[in-house]
Amino acid sequence: MTLFEHAFRQHEGEAAPLAARMRPRTLEEYVGQEHLLGPGHLLERAISGDQIPSMVLWGPPGVGKTTLARLIAGLTKSHFTALSAVTSGVADLRKAVEEAREVRMGGQGTILFIDEVHRFNKAQQDAILPHVENGTIVFIGATTENPSFEVIAPLLSRARVLKLEPLTDDQLTMVVDRALTDVDRGLGHSQVELDVEAREFLFRIAAGDARVALNAIELAANVTTHAADGVKRVDKATMEEVLQRRSPMYDKSGDSHYDTISAFIKSIRGSDPDAAIYWLVRMLEAGEDPLFIVRRLVISAAEDIGMADPQALTFAVAMQQAVHFIGLPEGAIPMAEATVYLATAPKSNASYMALNRAREEVRTGRQYPVPLHLRNAATGLMKSLGYGADYRYAHDYEDHFAGQRNLPEEIVDKRFYEPGTLGYEASVRERVEAWRKARASSDAPAKPHD
Repeated sequence: MTLFEHAFRQHEGEAAPLAARMRPRTLEEYVGQEHLLGPGHLLERAISGDQIPSMVLWGPPGVGKTTLARLIAGLTKSHFTALSAVTSGVADLRKAVEEAREVRMGGQGTILFIDEVHRFNKAQQDAILPHVENGTIVFIGATTENPSFEVIAPLLSRARVLKLEPLTDDQLTMVVDRALTDVDRGLGHSQVELDVEAREFLFRIAAGDARVALNAIELAANVTTHAADGVKRVDKATMEEVLQRRSPMYDKSGDSHYDTISAFIKSIRGSDPDAAIYWLVRMLEAGEDPLFIVRRLVISAAEDIGMADPQALTFAVAMQQAVHFIGLPEGAIPMAEATVYLATAPKSNASYMALNRAREEVRTGRQYPVPLHLRNAATGLMKSLGYGADYRYAHDYEDHFAGQRNLPEEIVDKRFYEPGTLGYEASVRERVEAWRKARASSDAPAKPHD
């Protein structure tokens, strides 16, 4: 390396963002993920034995996926090649594999690290597969998306999925304090201090993301002047100005999309209006399509409230019309109203379960003919064959109930709908049980009224 190259790399390192400069250099400096790196856990044992398996590191941004991959490579005897799925393609993969083959001839293995691996398409992921299979490379992928959906099954079956968790406030404290006191790589030379409120606000907005926390500290330090004693004291107002409003971590086609709508619907089903409103706002603030949310509300009204409050579906459809008519932001008001209504309504999935039971019977059971008395005798021939014979017109009987059985004889005792005991459905339950008892009775039905 020439003197010029050394000077350039030194300047490049000094000019790098604080988060990059403070990237852990040793496993001892690495913060978090004790469930993987603690004594006796999988990665700790794999690193100690220099037996690194192919793996996918799955976790939110800023928790150390790339850093961990580099540390693993540094602690083993493996050659390390890093690619980014954002900028690399199959040609880069081939070049990396050829390099791995050459290294392997010298008796050294290769770890191929692919950042943002979920951005590789199926063909690109397929190109990795044979080289993992024959041991040319050990594959380590990093992704923020659920590997079950974003990584092809053959590759996933040959790799361990390791879930990385957001850093806790205590862990973020370690990261932040190290950056504030480190003279060589951090802000130790600038004498930066965070007051209690600024620190609390930072941790709340960073939400376990070390990169966000470090970038915010660096910017706050840059815009804060030294006090008379030479200290830069960052207060909450400065931190609020620096961070402003962080958009929720939310990908409308990814994991957060499905996780959040799941939390929303399950909060409604669980009769928790506070949680339901919270998840609603999380989606709206992230820019979720309001009609996607509205559709889920209409489904919930039928599936989760059902006959316990038949007005819920009417209410939800009215909300859908209102949102479609007025749009956002005002459309959020009827959405919030419908969310609270559904969350506080009595619950019953009896109609939904009846649908599922009947669907199962139709799909897997015998297909029995329609009983003759229920068939429409549209022609004389049909009538002569017994179509419509013995049919009892319900309105001709007392209480408008004829007591006639209407299922095929072979499944006449099947029960698909089991009414709940809450709200309006409690009265439905009484009627249904009485009708079933009357149908099962061997007594002749009541005579038609005059």
